[in-house]
Amino acid sequence: MNADPMPKLIQGVGNQGGFRYLGNLNTPRLIVLTSSFNDPDWPDNLDRETGILTYYGDNKRPGRALHETPRNGNLLVKSMFNAIHATPHQRAQVAPILVFANAGTFRDMVFLGLAVPGASELTAMDDLVAIWKIANGQRFQNYKASLTILNVPCVSRDWLNDIKMGKPLSENCPDPYRHWIQKGVYLPLKAESSVEHRSKNEQIPQTDQSLAILRDIHEYFSDSPVAFEACAANITQLMDKNFFSFNLTRPSRDGGRDAIGRYRVGHGASAIFVDFALEAKCYDLTNSVGVRELSRLISRLRHRQFGVIVTTSYLNSQAYRELKEDGHPVIVITAADIVDILARAGITSRDNVSRWLESSFPKQR
Repeated sequence: MNADPMPKLIQGVGNQGGFRYLGNLNTPRLIVLTSSFNDPDWPDNLDRETGILTYYGDNKRPGRALHETPRNGNLLVKSMFNAIHATPHQRAQVAPILVFANAGTFRDMVFLGLAVPGASELTAMDDLVAIWKIANGQRFQNYKASLTILNVPCVSRDWLNDIKMGKPLSENCPDPYRHWIQKGVYLPLKAESSVEHRSKNEQIPQTDQSLAILRDIHEYFSDSPVAFEACAANITQLMDKNFFSFNLTRPSRDGGRDAIGRYRVGHGASAIFVDFALEAKCYDLTNSVGVRELSRLISRLRHRQFGVIVTTSYLNSQAYRELKEDGHPVIVITAADIVDILARAGITSRDNVSRWLESSFPKQR
């Protein structure tokens, strides 16, 4: 879809990023959501395997209250999520949401699907969260919203015309959307991964800013790669708070493990704990993690343990392929994952990363 498509496709809806709507704010008939999906400060993400879309609202800079965005996008978000845990009548007030991604060329856009707010595994406490950020020394709030892309591969023009006429539940309405309105049940568009192992490009950052952040981390530990072990443990915990009780092993006696720890499954008194071993590799992007390093970790895993390998580089093709084909229980965190994990923790700029490194892993003077 190209050449400024939005006004041609849906007359009356602008082509700006974020949430836009057809109709009025209180009773929109149709909502359009567009994102570039490449803002490191606000990492919108579509998980194609689950159909869950994570979107950050319109209040992306300090200076305004949460709902004082220019085009009322955050007010729209608030009203949508207020209705989804209510009655079918109230859910029917939530307009269909068409999701688009910027293709990166002029105003070309890619249609990602038909969405509704919320997700089956999330409660009213989780699906819409107001988060705090700091920019230019000022604290401000923005929304983090979770939506579900429904199992509707194609949206017909007949239905779009019905929506414009105020008849979203017409005979042209897709069944998954009707099902959600009437019963509140989500039928997501899921896509099983067909690639067993990631390519090199999928494992390393693809933007200049992300590459710069990765290089800053590598250079910080270049004089003492062993010190990266504590950083790798922290990154793992930022990825999933259920990792805990890290115990860094001595470099001369680690037996292929830079840290051991425990992973919590379940909650409270019913929780169980699984032991894991972690190996950290502070490599430059010109140097990959190969079969030798991976085999070293795997050979040291005990019964009912799993492994985690964290690297500022990537796994080479042979190592990654053998890992997947043999079904070894090892979590792989590569350069691109590190940048993504930090971004989700609010560490999105080189200055943020520098402060995090210096405060969390101070160098010995």
